[in-house]
Amino acid sequence: MQKKVLIKGAGDIATAVGHKLFRSGFKVVMTDVEKPTCIRRHVSFANSIYEGQWQVEGIMAKRAVTIQDITNILEDGAIPVIADGYGNIKNEMKFDFLVDAILAKKNTGTHIDDAPIVIGLGPGFVAGIDVDMVIETNRGHNLGRIIFHGCSEANTGVPGDIGGYTTERVLRAPAEGEIKNLKVIGDIVKKDDVIALVEDKEIKSNIAGIIRGLIYDGTTVSKGYKIGDVDPRGDISFVTTISDKGRCIAGGVLEAILMKSNE
Repeated sequence: MQKKVLIKGAGDIATAVGHKLFRSGFKVVMTDVEKPTCIRRHVSFANSIYEGQWQVEGIMAKRAVTIQDITNILEDGAIPVIADGYGNIKNEMKFDFLVDAILAKKNTGTHIDDAPIVIGLGPGFVAGIDVDMVIETNRGHNLGRIIFHGCSEANTGVPGDIGGYTTERVLRAPAEGEIKNLKVIGDIVKKDDVIALVEDKEIKSNIAGIIRGLIYDGTTVSKGYKIGDVDPRGDISFVTTISDKGRCIAGGVLEAILMKSNE
């Protein structure tokens, strides 16, 4: 019998985890908020909440509304994604594993007794108290490492280095308001190209490259909110494929699950 995994969050890193676990033979159910704010939408199963269904590297996710929807989607060989920001589905279905992949940099309500085995990604969790294990999410030597006691590395506030750029590649809202996208994911841009507007204020790219991620058009954001990122490497395939970081973290989650399963 296939074991069930509940993944809280369905952004790009959560999707990498769900994708790997699904391909490894687990039944995967994912949750996100009613209006997801994921940036790398082309590789985020959360996009199925907007689009009805979404495929990433050959694996299909479909929006679910009811328990019966979840059952039907699992039987169809896909991943159900339900708008359930608090992960309350755990109280209505039995899961063998729970992975908090929200990446909120804090614990938004996950408890160690939410499932037989509970795993948290990144800062905000204490292994042995909030969760059974924590997976390191900070780029570098320890990325993907399983932590059995204590916490992951603290949030640095600095985006990972890609092509020699860190903060420069990130697009942020200059004011509070509704996003009006002028470009789409996959567009090639030059430095100072206008990518989007927030209340008529321009968001310009700081570097040349390809738009790898862009928040859903019409999303209301706060000032300074991350709304997109530009990849200076210029490889269009990176837009539609899971990142090295995502695969590494997903591998850590799979290892953690298998370790506990074989104890």
